Amino acid sequence: MSIASSPDFFLTRLGDELVLQEGQPPQADPNVPRKRILIVGGGVTGFTTAWAFLDAGYDVTVIAERWADPKNRITSQIAGALWEFPPAVCGKHTDVISLHNSKRWCMTAYRVFDKLQAIMPRSDYLDHGVQMRMANFFFDQKMENMPDRGQLDKYEEIVAQNDIKGVRRDANIVTEHKVNQKTGVVDAYQHLAPVIDTDAYMHWLRFVLVCKGAVMETRRVNGDLLDQEETLPAEYGADAIVNATGLAVAGDASVYPLRGALIRVVNDGSKFPKVTEALAVTHDDKTKTLYSSFPRNDNNAHPWWLGPTT
Repeated sequence: MSIASSPDFFLTRLGDELVLQEGQPPQADPNVPRKRILIVGGGVTGFTTAWAFLDAGYDVTVIAERWADPKNRITSQIAGALWEFPPAVCGKHTDVISLHNSKRWCMTAYRVFDKLQAIMPRSDYLDHGVQMRMANFFFDQKMENMPDRGQLDKYEEIVAQNDIKGVRRDANIVTEHKVNQKTGVVDAYQHLAPVIDTDAYMHWLRFVLVCKGAVMETRRVNGDLLDQEETLPAEYGADAIVNATGLAVAGDASVYPLRGALIRVVNDGSKFPKVTEALAVTHDDKTKTLYSSFPRNDNNAHPWWLGPTT
């Protein structure tokens, strides 16, 4: 399948779920005036929101001060982009509602990415950067023996999700990946997970939006959007506005990062064995640190990520 001419896939609502389907979205009634949505923010949240609205029959305008650029990356390109069932090994949910929503949303993302890489191979017209790779999680004690049942509960939830592929718990995973025995790692599980090359994905996603008719405008919006929720949409003839600015939200203390630091290194096998799967050692209560590594793509000239958090 190719998007050289027109994207032959679309997002649609199926009950409470957002799903990816092949073909063209249903045609809107030509006798009903189309409504326009104004989206502020050109990151992955803004683009994904635009995609869903376009396929639902809306006209969409996206405005952003900056767009994805391999030489001057935006936040969405810097993000780790390894799929993980919440709560993640790095970062921490402190809100029960947030955790509940994240579990539902993450499974939506899993199904969409799995379907995308299945119907549109990466060797096609334009690389979307999505791959399904094995993700491995290691523990320094058996999950049943941990003082906190959190890791065991998470694993059992993963097992219960029929759509998560390749789930396996086995201490042999430790030796299979030649984990240093001095680390004291004794338990492990793995499953297939989407890993996104965000440079490629953001470029692909913008191409899809343009093909579907989105209007992109480079513009900086100053001040609180709440103070402009009537004037800004009116300027664009929009019926609604979506704030997808993320951490760029001015003066909103409720928006803050959850993840740790990321370091990019070249993954070409010259300095260490080439990493082909995601590897994560979960949070150590003694040192308050955790480590994870995962390949971003399979090009030797491109990097992978290493993530320590304190």
